[in-house]
Amino acid sequence: MKVWKALSTAAIVLVWSATGVAQDPLKVAAANYKLVVENAAVRILRVDYAAGAKGVAHSHPDAMVIALSASKVRFTMPDGKTQDADMANESGMYTPAGIHTSANTGTNRVDALVIEFKTPAPGKATLPASREGMTIKALAEGPRALAYRSTATPTFAEAPGTKHDYDQVVIALGAAQMSLSIDGKPAKTTWARGDVQFIGRGTPHEAKNMSGKPVDFLIVAIK
Repeated sequence: MKVWKALSTAAIVLVWSATGVAQDPLKVAAANYKLVVENAAVRILRVDYAAGAKGVAHSHPDAMVIALSASKVRFTMPDGKTQDADMANESGMYTPAGIHTSANTGTNRVDALVIEFKTPAPGKATLPASREGMTIKALAEGPRALAYRSTATPTFAEAPGTKHDYDQVVIALGAAQMSLSIDGKPAKTTWARGDVQFIGRGTPHEAKNMSGKPVDFLIVAIK
């Protein structure tokens, strides 16, 4: 099973003693980072860097990065060291907490999601190795979460009241007809590429593939 390796801890986990905590990317790089979802468990940002664009120094907690386009990014750390990441389309990368600047060194626009984990320590939930009616292909794994590509069969369904002991971030990889109702709220039935839904641990929900064909999603399961 091939997974993207996390950026090296030695290169990313740094102490910024001279200036304290680096700036929130939503505040210092609003042109590149947009808020998608925020709750007590996660903050999810949509990332957009044009080819050749360079960002400013900012920080993230432990996070999972999901690439929605093939991209090449160079991270520069406070000590001047750099690390290059060559991410395939629809791949994942686990990144420990740290401070960096980002530069798009490729020819494609960077389109990605950053799922920041807000809890002070990893949870203890057991993450799924398999799911009924769904294939799983692992993309990236870290102490807090597992990112995997999932294909729901034409008959995939989760009954009303279904619960899991882990959080889920569900990301559409294309146009899809999948009904998902969370905690009794109106169901989301039509999905576009990059749409995101958060299902909290222990939250009742129900889902059903309405398309009559296999549907691809990317799921980040959080301990």
